[in-house]
Amino acid sequence: MEYWPVPDLAAHFAGAWRLDREILTADGEAAGEVTGTASFTEEDGELVYREAGEMRLGTYRGPVTRTLHYRPTAPGRADVHFDHGGFFHELDLRAGHWATDHPCRDDLYRGSYQVLDARRWRQEWAVRGPAKDHLIVTRFTRTTG
Repeated sequence: MEYWPVPDLAAHFAGAWRLDREILTADGEAAGEVTGTASFTEEDGELVYREAGEMRLGTYRGPVTRTLHYRPTAPGRADVHFDHGGFFHELDLRAGHWATDHPCRDDLYRGSYQVLDARRWRQEWAVRGPAKDHLIVTRFTRTTG
């Protein structure tokens, strides 16, 4: 598969995106989904990611939000932090794709980013451990620009 190199995260991600997220069981069965929007804005030298959407998970239906801070470390690279300040993972998209891990208590989140072109990218998290065992796949499509 060919990927879209991203030498400048802010230039590539700035603006609005539609997000479609699937939550799958370890067996690949659909468990839930999120549809909504995401945006990246430059604020105080960081690229701030904000998402808002509606989750459907089992019988639950309701709003979801998330804010992450992409703190540049070099061209095409950043350290990603949760809104509360804690470190999430490193990111380097100069080759258009990246694999990373995030330990969360006894569970491990194995993540990947894949930039498909100027208007589409994908993020995947395989979550394994004693408390969780599922796959989260999010597809992003640019809505502006």
